Amino acid sequence: MNTQKWQCPYCGLGQLTSHESANTNSAWLQTEKSKYGKTKLYTYSRTCLNPQCGEIALNVGLCSYESEIHGTIRGLKTIEEWKLRPTSSTKPQSDYIPKTIISDYTEACMISALSPKASATLARRCIQGMIRDFCGISKSRLIDEIDELRERVTQGKAPKGVQMDAIEAIDHVRKIGNIGAHMEKDINLIIDVDSDEANKLIELIELLFKEWYVERHDRSQRLTALKEVAEDKQQIKNGAN
Repeated sequence: MNTQKWQCPYCGLGQLTSHESANTNSAWLQTEKSKYGKTKLYTYSRTCLNPQCGEIALNVGLCSYESEIHGTIRGLKTIEEWKLRPTSSTKPQSDYIPKTIISDYTEACMISALSPKASATLARRCIQGMIRDFCGISKSRLIDEIDELRERVTQGKAPKGVQMDAIEAIDHVRKIGNIGAHMEKDINLIIDVDSDEANKLIELIELLFKEWYVERHDRSQRLTALKEVAEDKQQIKNGAN
């Protein structure tokens, strides 16, 4: 097996997988009479190389094939695939992000495939929580909070890291999340949200985690380290006098 770049979904460590850490197995099934014809079940596992983690990611898939000659499979088609471990696409987040926001994010990830509408609604709520916590804006409606944040960016009064293009993306999340949160006046009108769309909202949340919380924390850490260096030098200077 060729080495491949992989990021552990448990600890977030980027690494290269090889035959020692990744494994694929398959088993033929007796399903010739099904509508799929000949099928096989395969498993694919990856083990994290981080000694502090060592977790196993596991996928299982069902596929059909036309024929198998001398170990070569022809006409292979995936019917369905399941992610057994981890159960969602949730990425590890820092503990300086509020727990309630992480909770909404985690739940949105867990149900993105089963209920994209519900996932979009939770993504909307998660972002509203970030606007209230990180930006200090709290109003009765999310749209009013977004308008206030947009105005602060225009006036140069928004927190560092808050950009206008992110606000426009947040407004898109609001609109998509509204589909899951509110029923249309015409109950026969069904506007669907698919899992890919729900995952895009989750990706925006992860981007804002990085641009807002992580960048603020890292900046604070760097400035604190610089201040400590200056204070140490000052103490040495005072001691020499």
